[in-house]
Amino acid sequence: MSELVPGGNTPLPDGVLTFSVPGPFDLSALVTDDGGKVRGDGDFVFYNQPAAPGVRLEGDRLTVDPPRLRPGATRVTLVVSPADLTTALGRLPAPTVHITASDGRSLARFTPPRPQRETLLLLAELYRRGTAWKVRALGQGYADGLAGIARDFGVDVTEDGPPSAGVPEAGVPGAGSVAAARGGSPRASRGHRGAGTGPGSGSGPRPDPGTEDFLGPVNSARAAAGCPPVRLDDRLTAAARDHAGAMAARGSLGVESPDGVSVYHRVVSAGYPYLTIGEHLVSGPRSPREFVEYCLSADQPRRTLCDPAFDQAGIARVPDPRTGNVYWTALWARPFSPAGLERTAREVVALTNTERAAAGLPPLGTDPTLTIAAQAHSADMVARDFYAHVSPEGSQPWDRAAAAGCTRRAIGENIACGQRSPAEVVRGWMDSPGHRANILKPDFTHIGIGLAGGGRAGTYWTQLFGG
Repeated sequence: MSELVPGGNTPLPDGVLTFSVPGPFDLSALVTDDGGKVRGDGDFVFYNQPAAPGVRLEGDRLTVDPPRLRPGATRVTLVVSPADLTTALGRLPAPTVHITASDGRSLARFTPPRPQRETLLLLAELYRRGTAWKVRALGQGYADGLAGIARDFGVDVTEDGPPSAGVPEAGVPGAGSVAAARGGSPRASRGHRGAGTGPGSGSGPRPDPGTEDFLGPVNSARAAAGCPPVRLDDRLTAAARDHAGAMAARGSLGVESPDGVSVYHRVVSAGYPYLTIGEHLVSGPRSPREFVEYCLSADQPRRTLCDPAFDQAGIARVPDPRTGNVYWTALWARPFSPAGLERTAREVVALTNTERAAAGLPPLGTDPTLTIAAQAHSADMVARDFYAHVSPEGSQPWDRAAAAGCTRRAIGENIACGQRSPAEVVRGWMDSPGHRANILKPDFTHIGIGLAGGGRAGTYWTQLFGG
C-alpha cells in the first residue's frame, strides 16, 4: 500500500476503485476533462445527486469504474466537507482517504495536513495517463467552500429555497452555497467560472468602491501589450484589503508585516491557492488610473501588470488616518489546479533539458518518486515556514527521495523561492554556479519537480535529481 504525500501519485489497477473517508465528513466528486471543467449538472456527484456514469456515492464510500465514465472524462476529483455544516473542518480530525481495488486490496492512503480555516478540501484526484489510471494526493483547501469550487470547476450552486435552519450565513464566505449543496441543486455551465467570481456576484467581500474602475485601465494596458484581460476575484480582493490595511496601520510599505504575516499568507488564508502570483505594493496615487499609470512607468512593475500568466486580480487601497497617505495592494494570480501544477512542472523539466542539450548532455527523464519527494519538500517548506535543503528534523534530500521509494544512488537538489515562472526559476538556477552544476551533472539521469505557494516568499520550488 502506498502512503501518499501532497502532490504524490501512484498507478492504479484496472477495475472498480473505492475511495472511502471515514468520519464526520460528506463526500462529493467532480467529473471533468483535461481542462478541469464540468460539462453540466450530471458531472457533480454529491449528497442530493449520488450517481453519475461510472461514479456512485454511498455514505462514506465513492466507487469509480473508469471505463464507464462519460465520454471525454479524464479526471474525478474527490471533495470532502463537514457533515455538520455548523462545524469547521479545523475542529475535526484530518480526513483520511483509503483507496481499495475491486478485490479488496488496499492500494493507497492519504491524510492531508489538518485543515485550519478551510471549509472544504479537494482530497485526491483520479486521472488518466495514457491508457492507465493513477491517483494523486491533493489536500487543497477552500475557505469559501463550494463557492470556491464554482470558481475553479465551473459549478454554479444555486438555492431552491432558504438555507437550512442553523446554518450560519453572515461572516462565512460561501456559507449560503454550502447550505444549498445539502438542500438545493447544482447547476453547471461550460466555459465560465460559475457564480461568485466578480464584484457583483453576490458572494464574498466587495471591492473598495474607489477601485471599481480599476479593470478598465488595467485591461487596456494588457490589451496594448497583447495580453488577455484579468478579472477581479473576491478572495484576492479580501487579501489585498487586509494587506493594504496592515501597511496603512504601520505607515510603511512591505511584503511582510512585523508579525511575520506576508501578503502571500493572506492570499492563501483568504481561500485562494495559487499557481503563480505577483503583487504591486504602492503608496501615493489617489485614483485607480493614477495607480495604473504608476505601474506602467517602470519596466519591472509594467511586466507584472502585463504578465500573460495572470488571469485574476484583487485590488484595495486604504488611507493612513494619521497622514492621509494612501496605501495600495494589487494582487495578480492564476489559481492552483492539478493540471496547472503538472503543466508547470513539465515546463521546468523542458527548460532544464534545454540547458543540458546546449551543453551536449542527454535529457533527464521524469521519475515519479523524485517528483513525490520534490513536491513534498516544497509543500513542507511552505507549511513549516523554512527554506533549506535540511528539514527541521534533519532529513536530507536523499532521505526524502528514499522515503518516497526512490532507489537511485546519486541524489542532488536545487531549491528556490520567490520566482514566478519556470523560465525565471531555471534562469536563476543557471546563474548560480552550484545550482548550475546540478543541472549539468552528467551522472544525473532523472528529475522530479515540486512547487508550492503561500509562504513568506511566495512560491517555493524544488528540483530533485537522481542517477
